[in-house]
Amino acid sequence: METTIEHKVPALPTWKVIWDMLLYRPWLWFIDLISVTLIRFCWQIAPALIIKAFFDMVTGEAQLTFGVWAIVAFLAATWIGRVIASYGFYYADVPIFADMNTLLRKNLLRYILKRPGASQLPDSPGESVSRFKTDVQEIPLFVILVNDIMVGLAIIIYAIALMAKISPSVTVMALIPVVLVGIVANMATKRIELYRRTSRQAAGKVTGFIGEFFGAVQAVKIAAAEKGVIQHFHKLNDERQKLTVREKLFDEVLSSIYRNTSTLGTGVILVLVGQSMRTGNFTLGDFSLFVYLLQSMGDLTTFAGMLAARYKQLGVSVQRMYHLMENAPLNALVEHSKIDLNGDLPEVTYDTKTASDSLRSFSANHVTFHYPESSHGIEDVSLQIERGSLTVITGRVGSGKTTLLRVLLGLLPHESGEIRWNENILTSPGDYLVPPRCAYTAQVPRLFSNTLRNNILLGMTKSDDDIYKAAKLAVMDRDLEQLDDDLETMVGARGVKLSGGQVQRTAAARMFIREPELIVFDDLSSALDVETEQQLWERIFEHNDATCLVVSHRRPLLRRADHIIVMKDGKVESEGTLDSLLESSPEMRELWKLEEN
Repeated sequence: METTIEHKVPALPTWKVIWDMLLYRPWLWFIDLISVTLIRFCWQIAPALIIKAFFDMVTGEAQLTFGVWAIVAFLAATWIGRVIASYGFYYADVPIFADMNTLLRKNLLRYILKRPGASQLPDSPGESVSRFKTDVQEIPLFVILVNDIMVGLAIIIYAIALMAKISPSVTVMALIPVVLVGIVANMATKRIELYRRTSRQAAGKVTGFIGEFFGAVQAVKIAAAEKGVIQHFHKLNDERQKLTVREKLFDEVLSSIYRNTSTLGTGVILVLVGQSMRTGNFTLGDFSLFVYLLQSMGDLTTFAGMLAARYKQLGVSVQRMYHLMENAPLNALVEHSKIDLNGDLPEVTYDTKTASDSLRSFSANHVTFHYPESSHGIEDVSLQIERGSLTVITGRVGSGKTTLLRVLLGLLPHESGEIRWNENILTSPGDYLVPPRCAYTAQVPRLFSNTLRNNILLGMTKSDDDIYKAAKLAVMDRDLEQLDDDLETMVGARGVKLSGGQVQRTAAARMFIREPELIVFDDLSSALDVETEQQLWERIFEHNDATCLVVSHRRPLLRRADHIIVMKDGKVESEGTLDSLLESSPEMRELWKLEEN
């Protein structure tokens, strides 16, 4: 089976990501460190010393300095230490997980939203959700596990010192299996990384397919394709299951090797110390100490081996998250900022229109853009839009109309040229050309699975009168009368419960309620009948100062236009009024004939 490996993007080293996250909540991390130290000592060192003392006392090999009650007190102290450590874990680990997960997701989302608006994510929605959910959780978990490995290393060193004090030769021989396991763990890291990557990719495909299926239920039913869709889902899920089982099986095989280390060590001790125990040079207490410490060291070796595997897997997760934030700075993922999970939710605020937002003219001079690794795009485009005018961009399919709109709005980054609002050059058009200055309705608008009201407002605070006014302007008033719950009608995922025309007009109402200075439509006529579109434009131009930039091929709108730009092969083929273009432009005459047919 061939496996697709994602193209690697620049990313911080895994250890640097862990270190930066550790510094985000250092005091909580320190409390966890103290708790780990306490719990490890109480579980792995104290019992070994107690057991040795007990057996030495029972066999008469050594006398207790403080008596039997010292053992009882020591046992009570270890129990209290475990309780205190458990409270320390609860106090530190819960906020570490909550805060770090939130910070990482916040940074991911922030830089995703900074992407050019017309640029799709580099991966499917399912893959992206997987990175927000599963990959993010790996980092705070590893930050906590760092304490375990540090304390575990200290315990191993201390245990070796205790064992070597009793018998250096036996200690060396008993540790050989531990060294061998370390070598095996190192050899397995590449395989671990590969299995983790392919397993996550398969899970992302399943998640993405589920999302696409729920958004296309009507299309599946119309095509009577339920059986084929379910079969494809089973195929994807079987592939995910196979890859997941392969990853888990490999992890379990490694875990089994790690767990059996202590058993091998115990066998080595029995072979080496049998004669010494008969002669009294190696006591039963010494043997119990060795066995218990080797068991603890075996557990720590198992943990260290799995942690090494997890570190490799974490590297995959970090790379996947940076892949989602294409072209983000290296510190983007771990950039520190305030996280408040207990306060009130932040209010949604919208800019209030000021005098400086008023539009007098909007222009582009010699603007060029090409899609990555392609010759397609637009080249050397200039235009001038005056307040109160209607400018229509027209052309054949693939001529660059939508690309031009997206470049002008900053949804795609222009390579050269300049874009101006009034006399001001816009260095970041995508950040500036938003309500109340500019609003845009795409050819295929996106609605959310919520009420019609919330899809229009998107967090704004407006009265019902304002909503009805915007809906009427978008020729949505009659539709509201026919809908069962008026503004409270649930539109379904992506507006699936509405017709295509209703979806476009809902998006138009969303735009009108923001009262923008510049109204931008991309082929609004694609889902509207001629009569509805004519009503919409009549209502828009009842406001004499409406300024519109529109992609369209409809004759009524071309007749109404103050200025027409004809695109061909990514360039402005001609521009002017309709009458002048029908005389001077062969391309315009051909488009006019095509619209007639």
